[in-house]
Amino acid sequence: MIYCEDTRTSATLLRHYGINTPTRSLHEHNEAQRISEIQAQLQSGKKIALISDAGTPLISDPGYPLVAALRQAGLPVFAIPGACALTAALSVSGLACQRFIFEGFLPAAGKARRDQLQRLAGEVRTLVFYEASHRIVESISDMADVFGADRPAAVVKELSKHFERCIGGNLSQISAQLHASPELSKGEFVVIISGAAEQAPGLESARQLLTTLQTELAPAQAARIAAKLTGLSKRALYGLMSLGDEVEA
Repeated sequence: MIYCEDTRTSATLLRHYGINTPTRSLHEHNEAQRISEIQAQLQSGKKIALISDAGTPLISDPGYPLVAALRQAGLPVFAIPGACALTAALSVSGLACQRFIFEGFLPAAGKARRDQLQRLAGEVRTLVFYEASHRIVESISDMADVFGADRPAAVVKELSKHFERCIGGNLSQISAQLHASPELSKGEFVVIISGAAEQAPGLESARQLLTTLQTELAPAQAARIAAKLTGLSKRALYGLMSLGDEVEA
């Protein structure tokens, strides 16, 4: 049996290769119900495959609850390496890929998205996101606001497909290209953002100052005063308070 994110999508591939193995759906809405039946089939000696519509299962696709449950039950799970937008985009982005973090899809709502980006403002490793076509313009705009318009980045779309494109530059330049050419906003996207600069030596002192100020002041006031006293960015200091994480000067 082959379990597919969408049996209709997978049917095109299976027909092309003359594969007649029966298929069943497994997606975010029915995965919990499928686990027991798949486990029973494996325990009876059957072989099961899991495929997604594109890329690698579990990487922002269904499969994690299933694999976790099968591992817990002591059943073997094997990977067949294949396409993965995350690593493919990193390899062509021109940005550092020795150390990176993958955040998947950002929240759809604007405030929640900006809050999540703020939590990542001081991350020194390369940041990797997935994004949908109807949110890519707003997401890049938010990234420019939070990370800074000059932060190097790359937007890679439609990997391994006919209209594959890698748009590089800083966030301001990429945002301008997306606004100027609406056709660039079509497709599936991987957004790669260069990490923040290493933290300034005085950051720990700034953290201690903020801790003291916050006992008496609202976060915005504490960040404003700390910025005047330390010379660090008010945005970065505010993010430091919000996250308990290191941020760039």
